[in-house]
Amino acid sequence: MRTPASLPTIEHALLGFLYERPAHGYEIYQQLSAQTGLRQVWRLKQGQLYALLAKLEESGYLTADLQPQAARPPRKVYSLTSQGRAAFLDWLHTPVNRGRQMRIEFLAKLYFASRQGTTAADSLLAQQSAACEQWLADLRSQADAAPRQELFPYAVQQFRINQVEAFLAWLAACRAHLSEPGCVG
Repeated sequence: MRTPASLPTIEHALLGFLYERPAHGYEIYQQLSAQTGLRQVWRLKQGQLYALLAKLEESGYLTADLQPQAARPPRKVYSLTSQGRAAFLDWLHTPVNRGRQMRIEFLAKLYFASRQGTTAADSLLAQQSAACEQWLADLRSQADAAPRQELFPYAVQQFRINQVEAFLAWLAACRAHLSEPGCVG
């Protein structure tokens, strides 16, 4: 059996859509494909979606009930199991631990946290900021201890430092935006 930590980001995102309420596959696909939604982060083909839903069901994170339809075959309506709910919430509330995860995984987490409201989004942003502060301290410590004779190792280290500084500035801007009047999580 696959552990919650071993699930890819996309599978956690599928759990997130079902966290709010049960849904059938095409409904999830429509949410994934919405212009203002996760489509801005990645795209998933409909066939891939159904394969992932089947995998999550097989792993015990989802259950499916057949729902009769008038002139069509019954459709599967997916719901989270308690295991699926726990896996989603654990993923949602755990900051990412690598810079390269900010672009897809953190943005997916922010998408779902913002759907839960301003407090959840701000909490996620604060947790990620704290994680980034720790990365930055570690990187600066490594940079101070490293020899500076060769350009390439120095350039890589400075790139990483500047990247985390940029993450921190972006996270602060997002938190500031949340406090603006009329901003909805």
